[in-house]
Amino acid sequence: MKAVLLAAAFLLPAAGVARAEPPATPALRGGPHDFDFEFGDWRCHLKRRLHPLTGSQDWVEYDGTSNVRKVWNGKANLGELELDGPAGHLEGLSLRLYNPQAGQWNVTFANGAAGMVTPAMIGGFQGGRGEFYNQDTYGDRAIFVRFIFSDITPSSFKLVQAFSDDAGKTWEDNWIATFSR
Repeated sequence: MKAVLLAAAFLLPAAGVARAEPPATPALRGGPHDFDFEFGDWRCHLKRRLHPLTGSQDWVEYDGTSNVRKVWNGKANLGELELDGPAGHLEGLSLRLYNPQAGQWNVTFANGAAGMVTPAMIGGFQGGRGEFYNQDTYGDRAIFVRFIFSDITPSSFKLVQAFSDDAGKTWEDNWIATFSR
């Protein structure tokens, strides 16, 4: 399975890697309304690690807005992200499609700077937490990517992206976003 997650599009070129199984996780079967909490306008604060998988503790921060809306009568949703910070301006567009047969979401992302749509990242929600996984490359290394939605309330939620270069044994956070309204 090959997919790329939302935040990775800002950090990585879209590139394939040899097929491998993602880390073992519980089956996440959600429903077509899993992302309904995110509909509407949000303020976003992003903290991004500048040099992932190097041991670096150098981070840069951004602030901006996000808007998520329902499309196709709820069979999908579209998210727009616009952020500014010392490292520049970020724009992104995320399309999430629900697969009712699998009970999972396929999440794709387009980075405003790259002008490309990434392959789908696969996952779902269970117990108020969304987990999405993917394989990609970072530099010359094959990695796993994990994206987690958590701390979901009507007025806030958190997104954390992490990379693993040891087949999911350990993870390093590199994208921490908090949303509020």
